[in-house]
Amino acid sequence: MKNIILIILVALFIFPSCKQNNNLKSEKMSNLTSKNYIETMLRTVKHYDYEPVYFLTYVQNVCYSEILVNDIPVHKNFTELGDGETMEINNYIFKSGLQKVTFRLYPAIKGKDFDLKKFTDETDMKISISESDNINKNKKGKEITSYLTPTIDGVNENGAIKKFAATGKTYFEASFTFEAKVPYEFSSLDKGQDLRKWDSEKLEKKVVDFYKNQLVLLENKKIEEYFSYLEIKEKETCQSLFYNRKDLQDVLDSYLEAFTIPNYQMQPLENYKLKIYGDGRIVCLEIESLNNHLRGESALWAKLDEGDGIMADFLQYYLYIPEGKDELEILR
Repeated sequence: MKNIILIILVALFIFPSCKQNNNLKSEKMSNLTSKNYIETMLRTVKHYDYEPVYFLTYVQNVCYSEILVNDIPVHKNFTELGDGETMEINNYIFKSGLQKVTFRLYPAIKGKDFDLKKFTDETDMKISISESDNINKNKKGKEITSYLTPTIDGVNENGAIKKFAATGKTYFEASFTFEAKVPYEFSSLDKGQDLRKWDSEKLEKKVVDFYKNQLVLLENKKIEEYFSYLEIKEKETCQSLFYNRKDLQDVLDSYLEAFTIPNYQMQPLENYKLKIYGDGRIVCLEIESLNNHLRGESALWAKLDEGDGIMADFLQYYLYIPEGKDELEILR
C-alpha cells in the first residue's frame, strides 16, 4: 500500500497547484489494474498454518529520529519532542535470516514550543522487535530483542545521574540485528543493481523522469496506467503481510483516494534531492526543506482539503533497477 502521511500545513506551504507541462509517454507496465487488483493479489498470496508478523516498537525522548529496516526508511519524526509507535515491518523483510535495524537521532530544533540545538541528558531511544502470529497479531507477541541508547555517568543539581552518551552532540546513529524466520523469500532486492555505481547525473535524470511520469498519471487520472506500475511492490507487500480480502480492499481504497478525492491537487516536482537506500539498490526523491513537516518526505505529493483545512499526502516510491534491465521499477 502507499505510504501516506497527512499533516496540516502552515500558511507558507499553502499554494496553488502548478500543472507541469511535460510530454512523457504513459504506458502500462503490467496487467495489474484497479479492477483486477484484489483477485490478482488473492491468487498470489499464500497462507500458512503459522504466519509470523514482526513488529517494531519505538519510544523516543527529546530528539527527532529516522528508523530504517534493512536500510529502507520505515519511519521519520521531525516534529515531536517525544514520540512512540508500533508498526509492522514484514514489508521490509525479504527473506529469513539476520535483519538490520538502524536509527538516527537529531536534535529537536524549531518545534512548536522547543528549539534544542544539541542532545540533552534526557535524550534516548528504545526500540524493540516482537513476533506474533498473523491470526492473533493484535495480541502482544513475544519479544525478540530490544535496544536502548547508551548512557554514561553524570551529575546534575540533584546528584549522580545516568545521561545520554551523546549529550551535547548533534547526531547519533546506531544499528542492531535480529533473526527473522518467514515462509516467503523475495530475490528482488538482491538482484537489484548497485545504483551507487551509476553516473549520478544519469541516475537522477532517470529517477526524475519516472516521478514526472507518475505525476502526469495522477494529474490526468490515468488510474489503470498508474496501477500497472504497482505489480512487484504489491505482490511482495501483500504476501509479506499475508493480506486477506478485507486487507486488500483497504489497500485498494487507499490507492483510489488520489483519483477520487475532489480537491486532490498534485504539487510541482521541485526542491528535491536524490536519496539512495537499500545498501545502494534503492533510490527515491525526497523534499529538501528545513521545514520539519516536509523534511525527508517524498517529492511526489499532493495537497487536499476534505473540510478540515489544507493537508498533505506524500506518495513515497522506493525504486530499483533489476539486473539486466535499464528501467526503474517500484519495489516498495
